[in-house]
Amino acid sequence: MASLHIEHAVTEFSTWTAAFASFAEARRSAGVRSEHIRRPVDDPAYVVVDLEFDTVEEAQGFLGFLTEAVWAVPENSPGLSGRPEAKVLETVVLT
Repeated sequence: MASLHIEHAVTEFSTWTAAFASFAEARRSAGVRSEHIRRPVDDPAYVVVDLEFDTVEEAQGFLGFLTEAVWAVPENSPGLSGRPEAKVLETVVLT
């Protein structure tokens, strides 16, 4: 199991959520198994997104798509403020 963890500021949350929703099919096609969107309780202009994948390769591939086709094109990322920070994380099983 792998996660793509993304954090960034937003100019307007409702604009950002509409843009996020428009990429639902791209997420499904890329292998996203679940998604969690969170905001800090003290900062409504900030978003934390966790996307779950079966493999690290799927997560890395989707990060490439976001970097090249979404975040690099202002029309594809309305509501985004600044540069997102993203990391691919692996699930660790402690024995």
